[in-house]
Amino acid sequence: MKSALAGFAIVIVLALGAWVLLRGDGAKVQASPTSGANVTMENGTQVVRIKVKGGYQPGMSEAKTGIPTVLRFETNGTFDCTSTIRIPSLGITQSLPSSGTTDVAVGDLKPGTLQGTCGMGMYRFSVQSKS
Repeated sequence: MKSALAGFAIVIVLALGAWVLLRGDGAKVQASPTSGANVTMENGTQVVRIKVKGGYQPGMSEAKTGIPTVLRFETNGTFDCTSTIRIPSLGITQSLPSSGTTDVAVGDLKPGTLQGTCGMGMYRFSVQSKS
């Protein structure tokens, strides 16, 4: 009886492992860019607002090139890995408060996509910049 139960447990563990491996890399990002509804201008600076809790919303934003830009992260009871953001191309790693607003200056955006992740690399956000 014990060996049958152990065999059943092994099959379940293997099935779950296969499911995790086959479903992708686990990183979550919104499929299409926003219309720019989360991007505003404040005193000559482009501000991209991103809500943080169990991911980043929106996962992808559209902004304009050549304008000083700030990513404004808004947290509200955030205690998971998304409370640390990383933007490797700019050498930025920033811890966010569990609740509040944190501005991260990223300079003048160049054409292309600026990508960031949570501290563990599980959740992603990006800003596509166009002229």
